[in-house]
Amino acid sequence: MQTQANLVALGTIVRREVARILRIWGQTLLPPAITMTLYFFIFGNMIGGRIGEMQPGISYIDFIVPGLIMMSVIQNAYGNISSSFFGSKFGRYVEEMLVSPMPSWVILAGYVTGAVVRGLMVGAIVLGVAMFFTHIRLHHVFVTLTTFLLTAVVFALAGFVNAVYAKKFDDIAIVPTFILTPLTYLGGVFYPVSSLAEPWHTISLANPIVYMVNAFRYGLLGVSDVNLYVAYGVMLLAAAVLAGFGLFLLKRGVGLRA
Repeated sequence: MQTQANLVALGTIVRREVARILRIWGQTLLPPAITMTLYFFIFGNMIGGRIGEMQPGISYIDFIVPGLIMMSVIQNAYGNISSSFFGSKFGRYVEEMLVSPMPSWVILAGYVTGAVVRGLMVGAIVLGVAMFFTHIRLHHVFVTLTTFLLTAVVFALAGFVNAVYAKKFDDIAIVPTFILTPLTYLGGVFYPVSSLAEPWHTISLANPIVYMVNAFRYGLLGVSDVNLYVAYGVMLLAAAVLAGFGLFLLKRGVGLRA
């Protein structure tokens, strides 16, 4: 009976999160499509035509497609859960969930699943936009899908931690603006990390987004600047650490109980 009740609770949170995404689609789904269209047009067509091939048979626009898809997944998975969960704190209904028989893992899994759904929806939209500018290749299906999913999970969990500690709406914008955006742009989205001179190449390898972008690029194009096994290790470790920390914060009620 408890397992069934947990599944009902999980399904309820996920449905509410998905309904929220679809209800305000003009804020959650449309802006990334417009932004990425501009990226493809400006960087892919106008600038990419002058750069030429990044590697034999791989044009510049082909090279940046995986990075732009990952960038949209990262930003939207993170942004969805940070704003949604902080909204539940602001509305004080998170306290009702905490005092209910619902386990902490159900609350965390429900919000993370909603954020992952938004990340995947936006990623699919960006992939569709990319098809108007280039031919999408799929080198390795398993790597593509698992990297897609793991990246969304990692940054959904990171957004949850941000939401827990945030005390006002401005706080949920600090991390994306001053940490997430710089790390994304320096994560090999627009250039190969292997082309950097030392010590910048070594410094770049401390950026976890480098591994996510390159693993996804391998899945689509078959090229990567990092070892694939190391990339999976980084993603799985980040997911495990953030999930454990998120559960700890929920159980302790850090930043959640008045």
